Amino acid sequence: MATQQSPSPAAATSVAHVKREGPKFSWIVPLVYIVFLMIPIYWLVVISFKSNFEVMNSFSIIPQDPTLRNYKVILTDSSWYLGYVNSITYVLMNMVISLLIALPAAYAFSRYRFVGDKHLFFWLLTNRMAPPAVFALPFFQLYSAFGLIDTHIAVALAHCLFNLPLAIWILEGFMSGIPKEIDETAYIDGYSFPKFFIKIFIPMIASGIGVAAFFCFMFSWVELLIARTLTTTSAKPISAIMTRTVSATGMDWGVLAAAGALTLIPGVLVIWFVRNYIAKGFALGRV
Repeated sequence: MATQQSPSPAAATSVAHVKREGPKFSWIVPLVYIVFLMIPIYWLVVISFKSNFEVMNSFSIIPQDPTLRNYKVILTDSSWYLGYVNSITYVLMNMVISLLIALPAAYAFSRYRFVGDKHLFFWLLTNRMAPPAVFALPFFQLYSAFGLIDTHIAVALAHCLFNLPLAIWILEGFMSGIPKEIDETAYIDGYSFPKFFIKIFIPMIASGIGVAAFFCFMFSWVELLIARTLTTTSAKPISAIMTRTVSATGMDWGVLAAAGALTLIPGVLVIWFVRNYIAKGFALGRV
């Protein structure tokens, strides 16, 4: 009867070595993907250093006659740079409000069971699913009645309708991963609930807070419809001010590109400061 011969140790080592190495050019696909994503950003920055004449009459991947005039217009004109101040103001206010409300709410969903808890949790998420256009008119009438139109707090509170459910959902996932025995042990050791929540529980979900803050910032920073509906002059965001580049002489492409390039900076800074929390959040939490 024929017997099956086992491969020699040298052959087995060679096969294992080949499997461990993998394809030699596996880095090409992610490199091409990254380059593809960076092309619009690169082109935006390039246009920001060009004059309108060069943008309209020539094509070049590098500015032929670089100019800082576009950035000077934005940084010296109060009607431009105040748009960034307004946007950052209501975005930060929204982040603080959303997190302050989401932390105890997520703890309640994570630690307690009550009538209709799952239905309420799902209802919160449905607010995030609805398009902003659905709430634009009700928000406008409501804030007009209370005299809050053209204020930062109006936009910050309106954005809570979308960011608060998302923050609760993210934080609840992190909190559910922490055993309840930690809460009981803290109470036995004499900790009051506020002291336990601030000194013990919050540091344990720091990654979740970082992830929730990042998403609140991102969605509030890029939202335009509600922010534009609820503001006129004093609290007008930069995304709405950028539409002023259209005039009788045409589109001011250079200034528009410079404004767009500057709007990327706050997002990059936020990602840089919470990058470690985001990585842990995608690995461990509910994102």
